[in-house]
Amino acid sequence: MVDPVRSEFILGGQRSGKSRRAETLARQWLDKSPEHRAVMVATGQAWDDEMRERIASHQADRAVRVPGMVTVEETLALADALKQDSDPNTLIVVDCLTLWLTNLMMPADPAQAFPEAAVTAAGEDLCTVIAAAPGPLVLVGNEIGLGVIPMGREVRAFVDALGRLNQRVATACDRVTLMAAGLPLTLKDRT
Repeated sequence: MVDPVRSEFILGGQRSGKSRRAETLARQWLDKSPEHRAVMVATGQAWDDEMRERIASHQADRAVRVPGMVTVEETLALADALKQDSDPNTLIVVDCLTLWLTNLMMPADPAQAFPEAAVTAAGEDLCTVIAAAPGPLVLVGNEIGLGVIPMGREVRAFVDALGRLNQRVATACDRVTLMAAGLPLTLKDRT
């Protein structure tokens, strides 16, 4: 496993090993110095029983794999959460950008959906924070643009927005890793 860098974007499909890689990087960071901290910024929301169970399972597993990692839940104001917790001795893991974008574009109450311009601005703010962060960042997101074109207008808009967000975040990060079957493929490494 490679050491954490200033910023890494980890992409992949479901169950590709994205979160496990992020947790491994956080564990390595914590093991390097007693002064190091690790913070998980969780963006998922528990809309139903299955999601509540999934979140609880992730929390329990993470507590075993990365003891000492603090979890902060932030579903909308991601850039602000990163600014608040970023510090040279703190590695922040964001899991995940896809759920964050879902929260902006497809909330439980459609009347609360962010307009396209606000979604774009939120992505730009996030990239500005990534570039200026004083401590290491590990961002996790889904690569969903490899399949067929979605049938519904709203889903196509989401896939397009996620593709644009992924491209902007990849540009802002020093390292970009694609995960497949638990194996990392480095797409970009400016270290």
